[in-house]
Amino acid sequence: MPCDALYEPLNVRNFTFKTRVIMGSMHVGLEGMERGIERLTEFYKRRASQDVGLIVTGGAAVNPEGSGGVDFMTIYEEEDINRWRPLTDGVHEAGGAIALQLFHAGRYAYKDLTGIDPVAPSPLQSPINPDIPAELTDDQVVRTIRDFAGGAKRAKDAGFDAVEIMGSEGYLINQFMSPVTNHRTDRWGGTLEKRMRFSLDITRAVREAVGEDFPVLFRMSGTDLIDGSTTEEETLIWAQELVNAGADILNVGIGWHESKTPTISMKVPRKHFVPVAETIAGTVDVPVVASNRINDPRDADNILKNGRCSLVSMARPFLADPDIVTKGRDGKFEDINTCIACNQACLDHVFELKPASCLVNPEAGREIDFTMAAVSNAEKKHIVVVGAGPAGLETARVAAERGHKVTLIDERDELGGQLNYSKRIPGKEEFYETIRYFRVQLEKHGVDVRLGQSLTPNDPLVDETDEIVIATGIVPRVPDIPGSDHPHVHSYRDIFDGVVAPAKSAIIIGGGGIACDLSLFMHERGTKSISMLQRNRSFARGIGKTTRWATIMELKQIGVNMIGEIESYQSMDDSSVTFTRKRETATLEAEQIILAAGQLVNRSLAEVLEQKGKIVHVIGGAKDALGLDAKKAIYDGTVLARAL
Repeated sequence: MPCDALYEPLNVRNFTFKTRVIMGSMHVGLEGMERGIERLTEFYKRRASQDVGLIVTGGAAVNPEGSGGVDFMTIYEEEDINRWRPLTDGVHEAGGAIALQLFHAGRYAYKDLTGIDPVAPSPLQSPINPDIPAELTDDQVVRTIRDFAGGAKRAKDAGFDAVEIMGSEGYLINQFMSPVTNHRTDRWGGTLEKRMRFSLDITRAVREAVGEDFPVLFRMSGTDLIDGSTTEEETLIWAQELVNAGADILNVGIGWHESKTPTISMKVPRKHFVPVAETIAGTVDVPVVASNRINDPRDADNILKNGRCSLVSMARPFLADPDIVTKGRDGKFEDINTCIACNQACLDHVFELKPASCLVNPEAGREIDFTMAAVSNAEKKHIVVVGAGPAGLETARVAAERGHKVTLIDERDELGGQLNYSKRIPGKEEFYETIRYFRVQLEKHGVDVRLGQSLTPNDPLVDETDEIVIATGIVPRVPDIPGSDHPHVHSYRDIFDGVVAPAKSAIIIGGGGIACDLSLFMHERGTKSISMLQRNRSFARGIGKTTRWATIMELKQIGVNMIGEIESYQSMDDSSVTFTRKRETATLEAEQIILAAGQLVNRSLAEVLEQKGKIVHVIGGAKDALGLDAKKAIYDGTVLARAL
């Protein structure tokens, strides 16, 4: 059997993991929507049916002040027992098992969202929160410990198979553990023993509340990635004491939300933090869980075979492909819709107070909305999709899977559209996986793929088809600047496509996501001096909150000169750009000038076909270039294809 180590059962108290894969905790925000409990239940049921050993829910607040915000799970009222029972019943009916995560945000809680002042071990404001937390009194600390225990008991009564205590990622328990956030001088702070006390007392109280037959996981911070925080030596001692206090499994988390080191973006190499968990596993005699940037069953299997860890946690990969573990068991690795760690529709949505979904799998979180209904013989159509970018690929995939005859045409010689630019950016190689997935699915469902071809209005195929989908993407915008039509002024496409080689120095007009990617691309290929010019003040606009800061940090590290707030451009030629900024005129010189200043819709073919009386659908960049990204393009494709 492929990946056989993943499929060995593991017994913990009276519970058996049928596989060694945990679906890690994620807040998805579905519970606050209309039919929220039903949505959340179907989301977990879909994944519970596919060989996952244990699902861990998003964090459930153990008291009101501990909530992570609107639409978070709660477990501090007796009515929560009945509230969550349909969820646990549904997961069990699907053949799965589920644990509730016991959660307290501490100083990460937002008063604007909870209506309650956040609390913490010490009144120290987080750099990612506008609120100064109130310091917990001794009585309040003791009450909070009881709240964790009460939440654990309610979770067991609600039918959950285990609980996980959230003690990582910079939340309340982690705040007590770290000398950076715990400046107390009483019995809850100061020495390591006192800083550990809160977490150990919670673990003991939870164990007492749930009894000896119920698994207790502890999500501990393996490394905080915060200057002056808990040391590795202290972390190993903490791990041993947690086990002594009653933790059955240690699930190792990495980093805080405020740390300046990326931990879960695609720029983090796969399995990068596994050694942290392996070090902890070498000091304790209970199963330890490796996590962070594990998105392939083969990697997970190697971790189990070659290391000390007994379990592997994957969270976002279950958004991208609910069947990832089953496909790994069956050796269908090419069929896996791989999580690319882009964060655009999951974490970025959560930080925007939206329900989480997935860029590469828009069905995630929409299980009761999106169905894949097969078409009858009478309903089958011949669908021609023009454009093999993300919108066209998803349209073709879904339409073909439903049973339509699909022809996909693109003038380029490779699938992917602008994804082919993204995959070449240092740290974004995961986009190769998305293109691979679509290629495999198109072949599997019999799509007639015609690359290196264009569809013209007089093509015989136009008369043969029932409906045509135009997904031809965008046209780069040429800004109205004197000299922008100079033969030595190039489009970003010229650089990405290899039509023009990067020079030693360059000026890029634009400061959005494409301009940022272009800077990184050119730097890797030898461009030593890069300046980005734009009218806006903020660079990397349009990139999600969870990755934008890392992109800007990377640009600064390679020395990109970012000049914003430009009032007007006077001229450009083959070696200079003259502009006005803060009422002063300046001229920059470089060997190369490149335009990356926005995009325009591409509807020309659609208009001609509509005039011929054809049924035409326009999606993606061909319809709306403003704010276009792969997330929106794939979503548009999956919605349209379900309606054809």
